[in-house]
Amino acid sequence: MASPRVKKNPSSHPTTQNNMDSKGHRGSYSKIHKALGRSGKYGWLTWTFRVTGLLALVWFLVRVIPKPSRAAYPCQRVAFPLASGFVVSILGLLGSAAFFRRAKHCFARARYVVGMLCICASVGAFWLAMDTVDDQPVLATPTDPNMPIGTAKGINPGRVVWIHEPNATEWDGYYSQEHWYDSNCTDEAVVRKIVSRAIRGLAGESTDEAAWDAIFRHFNRSHGKGDVGYSSGEKIAIKINNTLCYNASSTTFEQRSNNKNRIDNSPQLTIALLWQLVNVAEVNQADITIGDPTRITPNFYYDIVHSEFPDVCYMANLGGRGRKQAELSNVEFHWSTPAADRKKQDYIPRSFAEADYLINFPILKSHDTAGITVCAKNHYGSLMRNPDGTLHGVKYNYYNMHNTRAVERPGMGHYRCLVDLMGHPELGGKTVLYIVDGLFAGENWSSNPKKWQMAPFDGDWPSSIFVSQDPVAIDSVCYDFLRTEWNNYPHYDGTEDYLHEAALADNPPSGTFYDPNNDGIGLASLGVHEHWNNPVDKQYSRNLGTGDGVELLVSPIPADFNADGRVDIEDLMTLSGQWLQESMALSADVAPSPAGDGIVDMKDLAVFADYWSP
Repeated sequence: MASPRVKKNPSSHPTTQNNMDSKGHRGSYSKIHKALGRSGKYGWLTWTFRVTGLLALVWFLVRVIPKPSRAAYPCQRVAFPLASGFVVSILGLLGSAAFFRRAKHCFARARYVVGMLCICASVGAFWLAMDTVDDQPVLATPTDPNMPIGTAKGINPGRVVWIHEPNATEWDGYYSQEHWYDSNCTDEAVVRKIVSRAIRGLAGESTDEAAWDAIFRHFNRSHGKGDVGYSSGEKIAIKINNTLCYNASSTTFEQRSNNKNRIDNSPQLTIALLWQLVNVAEVNQADITIGDPTRITPNFYYDIVHSEFPDVCYMANLGGRGRKQAELSNVEFHWSTPAADRKKQDYIPRSFAEADYLINFPILKSHDTAGITVCAKNHYGSLMRNPDGTLHGVKYNYYNMHNTRAVERPGMGHYRCLVDLMGHPELGGKTVLYIVDGLFAGENWSSNPKKWQMAPFDGDWPSSIFVSQDPVAIDSVCYDFLRTEWNNYPHYDGTEDYLHEAALADNPPSGTFYDPNNDGIGLASLGVHEHWNNPVDKQYSRNLGTGDGVELLVSPIPADFNADGRVDIEDLMTLSGQWLQESMALSADVAPSPAGDGIVDMKDLAVFADYWSP
């Protein structure tokens, strides 16, 4: 077992943030006055803080008054708390002085009761001025926008495709009589269309068949298998996230009533993905395994998906009723930390170890202790035991994955177990596709789905999916979305640390030697990390042409058949090639919106003409 080697002081690493909170969440809020001091040799820092607040106020007013939308920019989201704290501080000091003068006036006239009240008010106002930011959680600010680190991955390096289709969902919410997974609440035909658009956009191809072939060929080339596509008989495992099935019945597999409207993976999106694999990529159903090794596959999900694909293997931690119980392989998993040497050995599940390809299929959620939970943290459920080291409630002394979450280990430049999960050759190492289910997204891992307020959702369900071949890039994009929408968990100091560690896995800020395979060969960069320029434009360095980082490809245009962001001659050729063909899988079948009618004809030509922009 290779021990971590510290290469340099993490605080001096160019990608490490200057963190303010050293303890984290849940009652361990930082006290600014403890860090700055009230007097003595550190007292001058208090006035430095005031000057910073004044400058932040001036900057905020100068930038935001001419253009109010700039208030959403990351720099203004950082400046506003400093500016508002400065304003409240000054008002507190002025109020304290005014009450003190009033008290002197009252004492001079023997009005002692009123004078004492004024003294109390003066002290209170002074306390407010000095403790304006006390007892507030000190949250991390992301690194500078459009400053990519790491090496981009994928057939189009660093590309993340985001498809937003409001027509995909129509649900009245948690307290309605219907469930989010009901067929009349999630439109399966629309979901199939957006998966098709996402796959084509990821590969930059005009047909689903060409896109899948390109994706598999690129994966096989980059893994030393040659320039070959998918071959019949090769196995594919799909890791879903059934976290909220933790209390489903172990005998009937029925989900508890209090969890039925909390989101796990969408059965409709699962069907759309399986439909692509079986009918487009020509994978035999029996060669596909889908499930979560640590959770039950509930009836509401199994019944819907199994009815469409009865020969797929549905894997879960408990077998029976059509499910297959997860089993261990003899493939070891190692943690790149000395503490793991004293822990029970982990092994990869057999279905993952025997698969030729893996698809990582998480849900778009924040997390009350990790900050976010997307593709990387989906692997918390990949080792057939609970992250805290127990198995079916019994302590087996497995390594506790919770030890490196943002709350347990705040700040930047730390060992993060997520990097080992992302880089193990039988998990992240064989992942051909990452697809994030954002049809109904969560504010927390266990929360009810909530409608989103940020643009372009504007008070509706997010109705989105994200697709990529770069595990760091897709989690980075989802982090930017989650951090913009929610003002709590994603802002924890240390939430994005695993993205820095993964992007720079060959020389991470923590100095850790990441070697989850325990073969003495450290991980290379696992992908590229970057933040967008602002939440309005959502542009990354490849979008701006300024760097080799993330590219966020947005394809809301119905006539953009190859999902490259333009309606041009290539889309015209696609339309011509599919003219008068009949099939629900035709990319040019876009009318009537959003699911088409099974034939490419004059209706589709009319839509194309409306968006034509060569």
